[in-house]
Amino acid sequence: MQKFEKWQGCGNDFILIDRVGNTIDEPDKIKFLCDRHFGIGADGVIYVQNSTKAATRMRIFNADGTEAEMCGNGLRCFAKYLLSGDKFFSDDDLTVETGAGILTVSMKYGLVTVDMGEPIFDADKIPVEGFDSKKLVAEPIEVDGATYKMTCVSMGNPHCVVFVDDIAKVELEKIGPKFETHKIFPRKTNTEFVQVVGKNRLRMRVWERGSGITMACGTGACATAVAANLNKLADRQATVILDGGELQIDWRENNHIFMTGAAEKVFAGEF
Repeated sequence: MQKFEKWQGCGNDFILIDRVGNTIDEPDKIKFLCDRHFGIGADGVIYVQNSTKAATRMRIFNADGTEAEMCGNGLRCFAKYLLSGDKFFSDDDLTVETGAGILTVSMKYGLVTVDMGEPIFDADKIPVEGFDSKKLVAEPIEVDGATYKMTCVSMGNPHCVVFVDDIAKVELEKIGPKFETHKIFPRKTNTEFVQVVGKNRLRMRVWERGSGITMACGTGACATAVAANLNKLADRQATVILDGGELQIDWRENNHIFMTGAAEKVFAGEF
């Protein structure tokens, strides 16, 4: 039997499996665990592993069984799991090896703040094909016969941010997969549709690469706040409102993005 804990951050939910020696990374097993009818149900599976480069290592798999580079909400859950109660780390700061590099996480008053690192804007590094190293801000893209303006950012994983006048009119379940698999995104993409609803307040809905519609996306919230600033729609500090809650994003002068939000344990069990 394998023990696990179910955690959620802004409704973005994950199965956390600790620690060394876990080899359940076959896509079919990941998909089964994430299935909301026959499995535990989650947006992804996170493995807590040892690291030779940081205090610990996080590996994360999407609900379709593919491995992701990073997940901000997942990292908050991962960190609070390790920093809470009688778990493995007693310090308030934690360094975590991820597919996007080593990131630092801290916890205060139950909220978790993640130094998400620096955004990447070069198209060929995000990656977005056909633009060389161009910075893509409000760049036209045609999807399913309609033209949108995309701002592309990598937070260790690719994001395509689209600002809209009325987010309620976006048929996310229809247009999201077409953005994800668009030919200019060789590694597919996460897509955020965003409406400015107040001063430095951004309403975001997300289609996550490999998972579909989720209630939140931490890296997506960071990409959204950065994109809003680049498009002169928000300052460098903004609140991103997701289906599952709110995240505070601070793009500091040192170019690092700090994300703060809640993470909660839902239940524990074994399979």
